[in-house]
Amino acid sequence: RNEGPLMLDRDAYVKKIQAKLDEWNADIDALEARVQTAQADVHLVLNRRLDALRAQRDDVAAKLQALRNASGEAWQDLTAGMELAWESLSEALQSAWSHFR
Repeated sequence: RNEGPLMLDRDAYVKKIQAKLDEWNADIDALEARVQTAQADVHLVLNRRLDALRAQRDDVAAKLQALRNASGEAWQDLTAGMELAWESLSEALQSAWSHFR
Protein backbone atom coordinates (compact mmCIF):
# COMPACT_ATOMS: atom_id res chain seq x y z
CA ARG A 1 0.00 0.00 0.00
CA ASN A 2 1.29 3.44 -0.92
CA GLU A 3 1.92 5.52 2.20
CA GLY A 4 2.84 8.77 0.47
CA PRO A 5 1.34 12.13 1.50
CA LEU A 6 -1.60 11.78 -0.89
CA MET A 7 -2.58 8.41 0.63
CA LEU A 8 -2.28 9.75 4.17
CA ASP A 9 -4.50 12.69 3.20
CA ARG A 10 -7.04 10.25 1.80
CA ASP A 11 -6.92 8.11 4.92
CA ALA A 12 -7.45 11.15 7.13
CA TYR A 13 -10.33 12.31 4.94
CA VAL A 14 -12.01 8.89 5.00
CA LYS A 15 -11.65 8.72 8.80
CA LYS A 16 -13.17 12.19 9.12
CA ILE A 17 -16.14 11.22 6.94
CA GLN A 18 -16.62 7.91 8.78
CA ALA A 19 -16.61 9.68 12.16
CA LYS A 20 -19.20 12.17 10.95
CA LEU A 21 -21.29 9.38 9.42
CA ASP A 22 -21.25 7.57 12.77
CA GLU A 23 -22.40 10.81 14.44
CA TRP A 24 -25.18 11.24 11.87
CA ASN A 25 -26.31 7.65 12.40
CA ALA A 26 -26.66 8.39 16.12
CA ASP A 27 -28.57 11.61 15.31
CA ILE A 28 -30.96 9.74 13.02
CA ASP A 29 -31.53 7.11 15.72
CA ALA A 30 -32.24 9.85 18.27
CA LEU A 31 -34.64 11.55 15.86
CA GLU A 32 -36.41 8.26 15.28
CA ALA A 33 -36.90 7.86 19.02
CA ARG A 34 -38.34 11.38 19.23
CA VAL A 35 -40.65 10.74 16.27
CA GLN A 36 -42.08 7.69 18.01
CA THR A 37 -43.32 9.95 20.82
CA ALA A 38 -44.65 12.66 18.50
CA GLN A 39 -48.33 13.34 18.11
CA ALA A 40 -50.09 11.30 15.43
CA ASP A 41 -50.65 14.28 13.10
CA VAL A 42 -46.94 15.02 12.80
CA HIS A 43 -45.80 11.42 13.10
CA LEU A 44 -46.37 10.66 9.39
CA VAL A 45 -44.61 13.83 8.23
CA LEU A 46 -41.64 13.16 10.47
CA ASN A 47 -41.41 9.54 9.35
CA ARG A 48 -41.20 10.73 5.74
CA ARG A 49 -38.42 13.11 6.75
CA LEU A 50 -36.60 10.25 8.50
CA ASP A 51 -36.87 8.15 5.33
CA ALA A 52 -35.30 11.01 3.36
CA LEU A 53 -32.53 11.37 5.96
CA ARG A 54 -31.78 7.66 5.78
CA ALA A 55 -31.58 7.85 1.98
CA GLN A 56 -29.16 10.78 2.21
CA ARG A 57 -27.13 8.92 4.84
CA ASP A 58 -26.98 5.89 2.55
CA ASP A 59 -25.76 8.15 -0.27
CA VAL A 60 -22.93 9.46 1.94
CA ALA A 61 -22.06 5.89 2.96
CA ALA A 62 -21.95 4.79 -0.70
CA LYS A 63 -19.74 7.74 -1.60
CA LEU A 64 -17.47 6.91 1.32
CA GLN A 65 -17.14 3.33 0.07
CA ALA A 66 -16.29 4.64 -3.40
CA LEU A 67 -13.62 6.87 -1.85
CA ARG A 68 -12.14 3.93 0.02
CA ASN A 69 -11.94 1.89 -3.17
CA ALA A 70 -10.66 4.67 -5.43
CA SER A 71 -7.08 4.47 -6.57
CA GLY A 72 -4.60 7.16 -7.41
CA GLU A 73 -6.04 10.59 -8.00
CA ALA A 74 -9.54 9.26 -8.73
CA TRP A 75 -10.46 9.69 -5.08
CA GLN A 76 -9.88 13.44 -5.33
CA ASP A 77 -12.49 13.62 -8.08
CA LEU A 78 -14.95 11.86 -5.78
CA THR A 79 -14.49 14.33 -2.93
CA ALA A 80 -16.56 17.02 -4.68
CA GLY A 81 -19.63 14.77 -4.68
CA MET A 82 -18.90 13.80 -1.10
CA GLU A 83 -18.77 17.43 -0.01
CA LEU A 84 -22.18 18.12 -1.60
CA ALA A 85 -23.72 15.02 -0.01
CA TRP A 86 -22.13 15.96 3.33
CA GLU A 87 -23.57 19.48 3.30
CA SER A 88 -26.99 18.27 2.16
CA LEU A 89 -27.27 15.69 4.93
CA SER A 90 -25.96 18.10 7.55
CA GLU A 91 -28.56 20.72 6.59
CA ALA A 92 -31.36 18.14 6.47
CA LEU A 93 -30.50 16.90 9.97
CA GLN A 94 -30.44 20.44 11.34
CA SER A 95 -33.80 21.10 9.76
CA ALA A 96 -35.27 17.88 11.18
CA TRP A 97 -34.06 18.70 14.67
CA SER A 98 -35.64 22.14 14.42
CA HIS A 99 -39.06 20.45 14.75
CA PHE A 100 -38.14 19.43 18.29
CA ARG A 101 -36.72 22.71 19.51
